[in-house]
Amino acid sequence: MHNQATARSLDNADDSLEIQPLYLRLLTLIERLHRQLLDVIKDELERVDQTDINAVQALLLYNIGDSELTAGELRTRGHYLGSNVSYNLKKLVEAGYISHERSERDRRSVRVSLTETGFAVRDKIDALFNRHLESLEKVGDVSSDMISGTNLTLDRLERFWADQIRYQL
Repeated sequence: MHNQATARSLDNADDSLEIQPLYLRLLTLIERLHRQLLDVIKDELERVDQTDINAVQALLLYNIGDSELTAGELRTRGHYLGSNVSYNLKKLVEAGYISHERSERDRRSVRVSLTETGFAVRDKIDALFNRHLESLEKVGDVSSDMISGTNLTLDRLERFWADQIRYQL
């Protein structure tokens, strides 16, 4: 009995050693890909001469889309940092990309939605992503099956990390 438990423990240690470099590479890729996505958006904004907002703000406009949300909902939905969302929303309101209105039910809460100008930027980012979809498989060698598998993995990883926080694992 003791030998079986020891063997299982050694097997688990071997599995952990094998997965460690893969997990650490995944963490690096997640960080790098997010930064690179922002660079792609920044490049597109420069191409269409939209230089009055930055890539984070453009992505925020894209993520708001047709919705009317609070800053808290944006944080939950897009996983933005609190002060980052508040700062960028303030700048986007000042620039006329977002309208804001105090909630009727909770006067402390402010709901935001896109203005026509905000929708124009959202449409530019949507067009960029649609162009990517047209060449993703041919040029990027990325199939829908690969994306599905990646999405499944990332969804599970997101749930795992949320559980780490929620249950203090």
